[in-house]
Amino acid sequence: MSLLAQWEAGRHIAEGVNFPTYRRGAGPGVVVMHESPGLTPEVIAFGDELVEHGFTVVMPHLFGSSHSRPRRHEGALVIPRLCVTREFTMFATGVTAPLASWLRSLARALHADVGGPGVGAVGMCVTGGFALAMMVDPVVVAPVVAQPATPIPLGRRRAGDVNLSDDDLAAVARRAAEGCPVLGVRYHHDWVTGTRFDTLTELLGDGFIRVELEGHGHATLTDHRHPEAVERVVGFLKERLFDHRTAAPD
Repeated sequence: MSLLAQWEAGRHIAEGVNFPTYRRGAGPGVVVMHESPGLTPEVIAFGDELVEHGFTVVMPHLFGSSHSRPRRHEGALVIPRLCVTREFTMFATGVTAPLASWLRSLARALHADVGGPGVGAVGMCVTGGFALAMMVDPVVVAPVVAQPATPIPLGRRRAGDVNLSDDDLAAVARRAAEGCPVLGVRYHHDWVTGTRFDTLTELLGDGFIRVELEGHGHATLTDHRHPEAVERVVGFLKERLFDHRTAAPD
């Protein structure tokens, strides 16, 4: 039986981009973007956990396998494919991934359907920075950056880059200053995240909630799940999405 059997399959089309989606739950909306190598059992389990906490969760299937454990070699194949995929930016600095426009549209559609003060966005690993790109749209009021891994941290400049254009970077800083905080979670010794948390601390100040975990893991919410990371993410989403004092988006 598929782990996605209880999830409603759909598709979201925007600006000529078309990806499958899976939806489940009731309550405020959260978009969960999976990491490499795909929509794995661990990612689905995290989505199920958010559903149990009272959220409507939408998980787009962006690449790789879905619902089944990845084949041993799949992880080694996914990253090279993403490097040549137009929607991702694995090496470029100072650039927002083109997929951000589609994700913003998905967030708006979810919010229009479920209402509430806005929606949450959880990005992981290669999709970590997408939560930042999504908060350019005021409908996203609870952005979570989990172990952001792009651009691939080869060199000091890439290691500190947060996968945003200058205009989007300014928009993120402005929203944080206006009261929309960003939650970031990572393992302290995870080299793949580079120095992006330092960049976000400098850019957002107190608007960046920085959670760094002891250990040498990577996937804070899934494969190397850390209870503190999950607790902080769930708490952040509840505070931002269930607290009616949160300003509704324009």
